[in-house]
Amino acid sequence: MHALESLPLLCYAIFVGLFFLNKAEWPQGGYFMNEIAKKVMGAMLAIQRYPWEQGICAQALYEAGETQLYVAMAHDAVLRQTPDGRLAVTGRSIACTDPAANGEAVLRAYELTGDPFYKNGADRMLAYLKQKAPRTPDGVIYHNEVSFNEGYSPNQLWVDACYMAPPFLAAMGELDDAFLQLEGHFRYLQDPQTGLLFHNYDVGTGRFVRRLLWATGNGWALMGLARVAALADQAGRGEMASALRERARQLLLSLRPYRREDGLFHDILNDPSSFVDGTSAMMAATVLYRGLLEGWLDEENGLPLSQAEAAYRTMCAKVDDFGILHNVCGCPDFVSSGTSAEAQASFLMMDAWRAKLLGL
Repeated sequence: MHALESLPLLCYAIFVGLFFLNKAEWPQGGYFMNEIAKKVMGAMLAIQRYPWEQGICAQALYEAGETQLYVAMAHDAVLRQTPDGRLAVTGRSIACTDPAANGEAVLRAYELTGDPFYKNGADRMLAYLKQKAPRTPDGVIYHNEVSFNEGYSPNQLWVDACYMAPPFLAAMGELDDAFLQLEGHFRYLQDPQTGLLFHNYDVGTGRFVRRLLWATGNGWALMGLARVAALADQAGRGEMASALRERARQLLLSLRPYRREDGLFHDILNDPSSFVDGTSAMMAATVLYRGLLEGWLDEENGLPLSQAEAAYRTMCAKVDDFGILHNVCGCPDFVSSGTSAEAQASFLMMDAWRAKLLGL
C-alpha cells in the first residue's frame, strides 16, 4: 500500500487510540463485547420478566452501549406503565420502588430520541415517587404496597430499593431525595457491628422481617450508591458524591472478610452453610471496577483489582453453552442457588466496567 493510501487508516487508528485513552469519560458502553458477554446478554433478554428485572437489564444494556436494545426495553417499559405512573408492570402492581429501576433508561431514551413518549413516561414515574408512593414519617419510600409475611405490616424497607428508586430520582434532578432514600435505608438497615445491611425492616411493627446479611442485597446497595454518586458528581454536587462514594467504599471493605478465594460470597454473608452466590460478587466487582476507573477507589487501601478479577474469572466459568449463569441467588424466591435476570445483567455491567477500566 502506498504511504498516502495508508494515511486515512493511520488517522483512524489515532482517533480510536485517543478514544480509548479517554475511556473514563464514556457515559456508558463503548467497548467491543466479548463472546461470553454476548451469550450472557442473549440469555438475559430471554429471561427477564418483572419490573426490577427489566430495569436492571435495561440499565445493563445502557452501560454496555447497546443503544438499540436499551431503547427498545425503555419503549416497552412505557407501554406497560400503570395509570398511576409505575413502569414495566405486568398484571397487578404491588411494588413501589421496583418500577423506578426502568426510569433512567427511559430518560436516556428521551435524551437520545427527543420523543415526548419517553419524557412523559419518565415524568409520570417521577410523579408517582414524589406524590403517590407511600413513605415513612421521615420520607423513605416503602418497597411494596403489601406484606408477603404474615404478622408484618406493608410498611417495609428492603435493601434492594437502594438500587431501584434513588438512581432514577438523581437522574431526574431530585438529588436531595435520592440522597435521603439511600441514607434512610442505611439508617434503618445497617448492622452497627459489621457495617453491612440487613435484608428488610418493618417500620410499621418496628421489627426486622429478615434480619439476615443477604449478600445480593448488599450488592444492590453498592450499585445504587455508585450510580447516584456519579450523577451527583455530574450535577456539580461534589460533597454529596464524596459522601456516597465513602459509603460505598466502606461497604466494600465490610464485605472483604466474607469474600472467598474464588471471589464469591455465601448467600448469607456470615453463614458459611448457606449456598455460594455469584450475583453479589459480580455487583461488588462492578463497583470496584467503576470506582477504580472513576478514581475514588485506590488499590493501595485494601480494595485491589485482584478481588474483582477473581470474581470475573470464576463467573465466566459459570456461563453455560446457552449463556445462562449458574450458581447465583435464584429466582423466583431468591432463597436457593439457581439463575436470575439480575445475575445476567450484573455480569454484563461487570464486563462493561472491566473493559472500560482495562481499555479492552
